[in-house]
Amino acid sequence: MSDDPAPGAPLRLFNSLTRQLEEFRPIHPGEARVYTCGPTVYNYPHIGNMRAYVFADVLGRTLSWKGYKLTHVINITDVGHLTDDADAGEDKLEKAAAENAQSIWDIARHYTEAYWSDVKALNIRGPMKAGMPEAAHWSIATDYVPAMIEFAKSIEAHCYELPGGLYFDTSTVADYGRLARAATEDGEGRIDAVEGKRHAADFAIWRKTPPGETRQMEWDSPWGRGAPGWHLECSVMSGQLLGFPFDIHTGGIDHREIHHPNEIAQNQAFCHSEASGANIWMHNNFLVERSGKMSKSAGEFLRLQLLIDRGYHPLAYRLMCLQAHYRSELEFSWEGLQAAHVRLRRLAKAAANVHQLAKSDVQVHDPRLVEILAKFDEAIGDDLNTAVAITLIEKATAFKTDDASTAIATMDQILGLKLLDLERDNLRIRPKSAQISEAEIQSVLSRRLTARAAKDFATSDRLRDELAAQGVEVMDGDPLGWDWKLG
Repeated sequence: MSDDPAPGAPLRLFNSLTRQLEEFRPIHPGEARVYTCGPTVYNYPHIGNMRAYVFADVLGRTLSWKGYKLTHVINITDVGHLTDDADAGEDKLEKAAAENAQSIWDIARHYTEAYWSDVKALNIRGPMKAGMPEAAHWSIATDYVPAMIEFAKSIEAHCYELPGGLYFDTSTVADYGRLARAATEDGEGRIDAVEGKRHAADFAIWRKTPPGETRQMEWDSPWGRGAPGWHLECSVMSGQLLGFPFDIHTGGIDHREIHHPNEIAQNQAFCHSEASGANIWMHNNFLVERSGKMSKSAGEFLRLQLLIDRGYHPLAYRLMCLQAHYRSELEFSWEGLQAAHVRLRRLAKAAANVHQLAKSDVQVHDPRLVEILAKFDEAIGDDLNTAVAITLIEKATAFKTDDASTAIATMDQILGLKLLDLERDNLRIRPKSAQISEAEIQSVLSRRLTARAAKDFATSDRLRDELAAQGVEVMDGDPLGWDWKLG
């Protein structure tokens, strides 16, 4: 294990396993190996799901920025995830395929592509495909089913069979549930009872296909034809692609209670060790939306495309996430998104003004900017404090020195807001449902400017009212110079 920290401020991360900040020290010198629990591709991801990947992306960018060779694995769950945390019942992919009268493989492919589209829109690095930077490896669960069977065979001494499949006996590993801080064996309370289980927290490693049923995704195994339990895939893919132990495992805070403790139990059994498999476990908090539309079970729910259709730039949502610490709850509201959109617009406008003054010199010489970069490094090193980091990049946009854009670009390597690339037209709020074209708006605005220059305020007001009747709000005196938006 390397004891040499990366240059700059130490990188201290909150470890959910120990409930304390710990300085990151890589297991392999100069490398950082990270695993992130990815989506279950039975439906479109909602924006709460995507907060987890914005957080994981900032972590990965930070490790790259610190000079580590990053290996970042994110799994795609296309099999084995049930409709809740029970150990019996319908698989989410099988259920979606039946409801849509489609092949389960087509369902998985469609929603995987939708997820990758959101990943690209939010400027999350990866996956490795055309038009995307190479920064993450997406592993598909069904590609690893043979390896899952071999893994399960290797830990069979910790398991027992029931009519429904192979179950893991959580009493056979040390300190089960310490990640969740479960006070009793009933602490994993969202797991439904299954007849014959030895302990309430025991979980399925392999689920047999019920007699008389056929699944679209099922495989032969020593325990009968069926499918893997959904906890198994992450242990297998993280171990195969990163090796045990690896540096960091991330996921949503909901995984801290059941999924990740079960992963840890499997890792302990496989490695014949009390170690958890990852040195640091990190969890982002929930995105809260008070109307109840966040849940996919509610029918129509908040997905990134809905925000885009309402005219918001997807990076406004990324900024909204970064304005809160990843371990804090973040409440979503349209007013909050609007404020983030305006803040992004101001940042992009200021960055564009600075960028026009920039030279090709890649070094930052201005001592005031050097100090800002040092404070930025300290903020990011303090458990990824992006809320403070944003205020520092705002300070940098106020400078009119030749190297200010270099400082902005350096900080934006972590924030991922594309501040030096965003264009004015892309940051106007224009809902997809709007009927009036931008050319028509600009034509009316041009006539209105002529009227105002001639002090013909009656015509100016009439033209403004015409635009308002079509949903166009004219923002006279807008300091950004972006003088209209569609409501």
